[in-house]
Amino acid sequence: MQNTDVLISGGGIAGPALAYWLRTAGFTVTVVERAPSPRPGGQTVDLRGAGRTVVERMGLMDRARELSVDQRGLAFVDASGRVTARMPADSFGGEGIVSEIEILRGDLGRLMYESTLPGTEYLFDDTVTGLVQDDDGVDVTFEKAAPRRFGLVVGADGLHSVVRALAFGPESACVRPLDLYTAWFTVTEEMELDGWFQMHNAPGGLVASARPGRLPGEVKAGLSFRSGPLRYDRRDAAAQQQLIAQRFADAGWEVPRLLRAMRTAPDFFFDSMGQVRLDHWSQGRVVLLGDAGYCPTPLTGLGTSLALVGAYVLAGELATADGDHHVAFPNYDRVMRPYVTQAQQLPPGGASGYAPAGALAIRLRDLSMRSMNRWPMRNLMAAQFAKADDIALPDYDRTAVRQLEDGGR
Repeated sequence: MQNTDVLISGGGIAGPALAYWLRTAGFTVTVVERAPSPRPGGQTVDLRGAGRTVVERMGLMDRARELSVDQRGLAFVDASGRVTARMPADSFGGEGIVSEIEILRGDLGRLMYESTLPGTEYLFDDTVTGLVQDDDGVDVTFEKAAPRRFGLVVGADGLHSVVRALAFGPESACVRPLDLYTAWFTVTEEMELDGWFQMHNAPGGLVASARPGRLPGEVKAGLSFRSGPLRYDRRDAAAQQQLIAQRFADAGWEVPRLLRAMRTAPDFFFDSMGQVRLDHWSQGRVVLLGDAGYCPTPLTGLGTSLALVGAYVLAGELATADGDHHVAFPNYDRVMRPYVTQAQQLPPGGASGYAPAGALAIRLRDLSMRSMNRWPMRNLMAAQFAKADDIALPDYDRTAVRQLEDGGR
């Protein structure tokens, strides 16, 4: 094989999933991750459609179900906490807004990470700082580790990908903003959720949410708002929290409690929402995977599926081409492009449907959600959820996989 030494930037979900499949196919894999260890906690992500199939082919579905979060579904609530619309978890065959299998991002990331051990090298608390390609490989410099040379480099490092910036250009040329900003964090005090993912909209394009975590007494909270471009320091959490507190000062419902918990949350995270749109996902020996290459935004609920399926397809094409990136990368694009194009189509209403600007728009959105099991809303929603399975997964040579499974990893 060619290019057997592969560097993956990003140790979240897509990176370790790719490492699993590449290692299985005989590649030597190194993963570099900015965090000092696998990131814990986080919000829940969906295992649905083809993404679920990939987890099954990895032999990890039973463990994923054990780690899944028990949620009854999505409930919209008004300022007093009265439910205005519901979508149970079993709606649309368990593939609705809250899917049958919801798992914390950190739990899924840890599951992917452990599946790659002991045959994968990890460089934690580090990041790529430079890439120089030639006909035979890529010279990579790191913030802390010594420079090294690899056959191929994969950017699986998220919306703000360092690898993408180095190989493809500035973020402004790759990311289409949705004018939405979101803070995610964990609340450790009791809230009366009754097992539901509760969401409250307030005028001004404000969205507050709270959903059960996996551990008793743990609540996963979110505060989102619509806004034009904002300038802020991504490293200054206190300033970000002050910005959010000002936006949500009069939002009602459980927002005052959420704002208090936000100040001391150990996992506070604030970011913009945007879609990554690129005509191609590779530049020479560098290729992008998951959110780094085709982030669909959380509004679609398909980011995890794209990451898992993309990892499976990229590794499969590299293995089939014996590591020849001139063949594998175009085939990866050919297989994934229709799936990505469908997945990046936003649900009905897009950002304004998720965060309506005014009181009337909020009432109309709630009315449409109460009608989701009736025509025409049911057809529109079913088409959105069906995108998760809208790809015929290639059945790549599974000999090595079966040998690994039979040997008991």
